[in-house]
Amino acid sequence: MARNPGLSSYAKDPKAAANSLVPLLEGAEGAVPQELQSETPLELGATTGLRMLKGNAAEKILQAVRDLVKNQSTFHTKDQWVSILDGTQEASYTWVAVNYLLGNLGKKYERTTATIDLGGGSVQMAYAISNKQFAKAPQDVDGKPYVHKKHLMSKDYNLYVHSYLNYGQLAGRAEIFKASRNGSNPCALEGYEGYYSYGGVAYKVKAPKEGSNWKRCRRLTRQALNVKAKCINEECTFNGVWNGGGGDGQDTIHASSFFYDIGAQVGLVDPKFPSAIVKPVQYLKSAKVACQTKAADIKTVFPNTQDRNLPYLCMDLIYEYTLLVEGFGLSRYKKIRVIRDVQYKNYLVGAAWPLGCAIDLVSSSLNKIRLSSS
Repeated sequence: MARNPGLSSYAKDPKAAANSLVPLLEGAEGAVPQELQSETPLELGATTGLRMLKGNAAEKILQAVRDLVKNQSTFHTKDQWVSILDGTQEASYTWVAVNYLLGNLGKKYERTTATIDLGGGSVQMAYAISNKQFAKAPQDVDGKPYVHKKHLMSKDYNLYVHSYLNYGQLAGRAEIFKASRNGSNPCALEGYEGYYSYGGVAYKVKAPKEGSNWKRCRRLTRQALNVKAKCINEECTFNGVWNGGGGDGQDTIHASSFFYDIGAQVGLVDPKFPSAIVKPVQYLKSAKVACQTKAADIKTVFPNTQDRNLPYLCMDLIYEYTLLVEGFGLSRYKKIRVIRDVQYKNYLVGAAWPLGCAIDLVSSSLNKIRLSSS
């Protein structure tokens, strides 16, 4: 379960951050029988927003949450269960959740789907690779593995995972503004002038007199993504990151979060439905329309666009197209399914990492039980 606004929105008020979770606790207490609550583990994982807070703000918030859970909850919990997930965990849990809901877990890795989750602060890619690819998998620049072993539904998987911090949709805007060096920005809609705040920094945003230009915006986006970074391994995505080698586990792709949200705002996705098939080139076509529209007129052309995204619609669409095609190396005509929810039996379930975390924990526990009893 998730909560908006997130914990990071309360950087200066840890107690308010903790109290924002009370509705979630109450919801959980209503779902779990009272007699089982003391035996039911409760875990909280914070993600990108909290990871990016400066100083000790994140730890203060986590401690306030621990105190809240201890004092106001009857669930079984430990201090270490209230923590910040790293991007790799978040990405792998998303992959587990989506593949579980689709009924893929327990099948050969070739039958699983890759996942791309475009959040606000980071973007994550995860997909299963072959044993041959796993045998030659390198480590990242920090010496951490790109590939993790997963035992799920009696099946072993080699899961390639990478989280690109600072390359989510909202963070990506900041990277593009940095690349333009505070000059007029070709991604900004004609007639717009203002400030964009992210990570405690305010970036001046001013459109050129002649308006936005999708070609120049794309060049700036490629620069922000660092697509020409040196690749020390055989094949890379962007910013010098190993791409996992590709293969059957990447044949099918489910993309979530901002890919769905922005797609819905420009008509690529019908928000009445939990998912849709799109091609990267459709984001580019929508971008060309947005980029030639004045800021004052964009709501007329794309009436479903959220007000806070209006000045950045040209930029966001170019970013998503460039990320998919030049970042992750997908064909501009490749069919991908963008998702908000996944149909599971008679329910629509959010395509998010918390479910994957629970499944992974249960699978790990069952595996430990099997090992201890053998």
